[in-house]
Amino acid sequence: MINERQSELLKLIVEDYIRTARPISSKSLCDKLNCSSATIRNEMSFLEDVGLLEKTHTSSGRIPSEKGYRYYVDNIMKPKELSGDDILKLQTIFHNNSLMLSDVIVKSMEIISELTNYTSIVLGNNSDTNKVNKVEVVPLSDNKFIAIIITDKGHVEHRQMSLNEHMELDEIRKTVELINKLIVGTPITEVSEKLEYEVKPVIKEYIKQHDAIYNAFYNVFQGFVNDTNIRMVGTSHMIASPEFNDVDKIREIVSKFEDKDIVKSIKEEDSGINIYIGSENDFDDDVTVIKTKYNIDGEEGTIALIGPKRMEYDRVITLLNYIKENIKR
Repeated sequence: MINERQSELLKLIVEDYIRTARPISSKSLCDKLNCSSATIRNEMSFLEDVGLLEKTHTSSGRIPSEKGYRYYVDNIMKPKELSGDDILKLQTIFHNNSLMLSDVIVKSMEIISELTNYTSIVLGNNSDTNKVNKVEVVPLSDNKFIAIIITDKGHVEHRQMSLNEHMELDEIRKTVELINKLIVGTPITEVSEKLEYEVKPVIKEYIKQHDAIYNAFYNVFQGFVNDTNIRMVGTSHMIASPEFNDVDKIREIVSKFEDKDIVKSIKEEDSGINIYIGSENDFDDDVTVIKTKYNIDGEEGTIALIGPKRMEYDRVITLLNYIKENIKR
C-alpha cells in the first residue's frame, strides 16, 4: 500500500505524536528522513489521501488517523523492550508468595497503570464459578465487622458488616464456625438458599441474636453473588490526557467507567494480545482498548488497558505479554 519511505514517515509521525500529543509538521521531519520539506509535504499529502494521516483544525501539521494507527500496529510497530525498573517492579509482585493469584493479577495491573498512565481493568471469573472455601470475620468496632470470603479459586472478597445492635464476639465466632461447617464447598450462587434452609434453623438453636447476625451474613453473600468482579485502577489518568480536555467528553468517559455493564463488555475471549482502536472497540470511539484473556490453574478472566488512541502500543503489548508469561505461580 505504501513504499518504504512513506512507511518510515508514518512511523515517525505516529511515534512523535504518541510522545508529544502535538501535530507533526513537515519541517520537523526533514533531518530525520534527509529529505526536503517539499518532499515530506508531498509524502504527507499522499498518506492523508490514503487515509493514514489527518489534519487538525488548529495546525497545518498532521496526526495519525484511526486507520493510520491500525496500519502502524499491524505493519510497522515492534514490541519494545522493558526497562530494568519496569521488570523489577513487576517481579516484586510475582515473587511475593504470600499473595493469592487474584491479588497478583490485580496488583501487577495496578503497577502497569502507574507505569503507563492508562486505566487498567481486571475482569475476573463470575461468582458462579467459585465455591466457598472459608469464611472469616475481623471486628472493627462494637457493631461493625469485616467479613472475609475465600473461594476455591483463590479469590478473596472483603465486605463490611454492620449490625444495628451490639453483638458479643462469642456470638459472631459461633456463627462463623457454623457457616464454615455447613457451606464450605458450596457454589457461591447456592449459598443464599443454603443459608435460608440449613444454616438459619441451626443458628436459632445456638445464637441469641440470630436474626440480626443471620441477615448480616445473608447480605454479605448476596453482595458477593451480585459482584461483577471488576477491578479498575487509574481512571483519572484518562481524563488527564490532552485529548480529553473537553468537559462533556470527560463526563462521558467517566460515566462509562462507572457503568458496570459497559466495563464488562471489555471481556476478551481470545488469549492473544488484542488491540481495538477507536471504533473497533465497544467502549468509546476516542480510546484504544488493549486486552487479553488469562487462564491460570482454572482461574480465568480478562486484563486490559484503556488509553487514548495516542497510546504507547509497543510498550503496552510487551507489558501485557510479560504479565501473562510470569504470572503462573
